[in-house]
Amino acid sequence: MAPATKARAKAKLDLENANVLAPISGRIGRALVTEGALVGKSEATQLATIEQIDPLYANFTESNTDLLRLRQAVKSGRLKRSGETSVQVILEDGSTYPHPGKLLFSDLAVDPNTGAVLIRAEIPNPEKELLPGMFVRIRFPESVADNAISLPQRAVQMGAQGQFVMTIDKDGKAAPLPVKVGGMSGGDFVIAEGLKGGEQVIVNGLQKARPGTPVKPVPWNPTAAAPAATAAPASAKPGN
Repeated sequence: MAPATKARAKAKLDLENANVLAPISGRIGRALVTEGALVGKSEATQLATIEQIDPLYANFTESNTDLLRLRQAVKSGRLKRSGETSVQVILEDGSTYPHPGKLLFSDLAVDPNTGAVLIRAEIPNPEKELLPGMFVRIRFPESVADNAISLPQRAVQMGAQGQFVMTIDKDGKAAPLPVKVGGMSGGDFVIAEGLKGGEQVIVNGLQKARPGTPVKPVPWNPTAAAPAATAAPASAKPGN
């Protein structure tokens, strides 16, 4: 090959290398290198950051302790594994993101620094409402329990002896009852121990419902808080 042809081929290759193509699609942020600045050839120089907008990936963790507890519950027959892969995204303001995501994978190793397992979900973002770096909460069903008892979170209190709920006894008086929370079902606590079903549990007005004081309960309305003591029946229903 003639020297002129070699020079032409090298110049063409250098020109092609001058166009840096992105490996992914997305939106590019501000330039990290100004025009005319020297960039490294042997060392990679970051020119800009490209953020993938749709879909987004949510990385979250689950403690190894919870995983072991779940495996034991499934092994004993108290819970059944859920084959559901859909996830629900809860935004920082407490609202629910309208587009459900899906689980991609759960890591096979436990992080020795945190004692947790990394899990990733893929979240569609067609309206570009979510932005990379946002903090969200992920809710997904890991297991299903038959005849589970669930209560609103506000009904479960913490005392010196552990968790308890305030119930209404047969004499119409407030009485504390120790319970043990087993997990979450939507926005409610799943009660693992302490309730059999049918008990009247005080949800609102707990500040006035002292042990032994007479209580005149009214049905609990989850959409509006009442000043008086309101009670929800501890009913059995499937819980996740």
